[in-house]
Amino acid sequence: MIFQNNRKAFSMLTAIFIIVLMSTVAMLVTSLSGKVVKETTAQYQREQAVLLANSYTEYAVLAVTGNDRTTNCLSTINGTVGDATTSNPNNGYRIRTHIAYIGTPAVIGSCAGTRKLSEAVTTASTPLTIIVDAYVDYKDLDNPSGQNIVYHKRTVQKI
Repeated sequence: MIFQNNRKAFSMLTAIFIIVLMSTVAMLVTSLSGKVVKETTAQYQREQAVLLANSYTEYAVLAVTGNDRTTNCLSTINGTVGDATTSNPNNGYRIRTHIAYIGTPAVIGSCAGTRKLSEAVTTASTPLTIIVDAYVDYKDLDNPSGQNIVYHKRTVQKI
């Protein structure tokens, strides 16, 4: 009889130990999966910001080539994607693009007074160069304080 009671107690201790071990492993798996989801969201948001900055940079180059600089100085292009406002980009992206010109006043036109940087680096074959600064603001969705993140891309383009 004594040996039979000891076997039941040993089985009970083994079962409790296995339950504690399994719950520890389950907590570890849950914690890791939460971190993976958070990192995936951050990577997705950053990649979206990179793609939007590239798109608006190319759009700025296209807009400068099609713009008549003698009458109108194109200096900024702004936009929003998703639910983004000026002060609080909730679930979207706010894009700000600034354009600066490098060239002679004859080539730059009406932008010569405010947006001209230099004319020493221009040649007859490339009389106009622009610098495009693209800023993409978005909110970190995984941060409880709702911190805003700004991605910046600078491009120098000969026109």
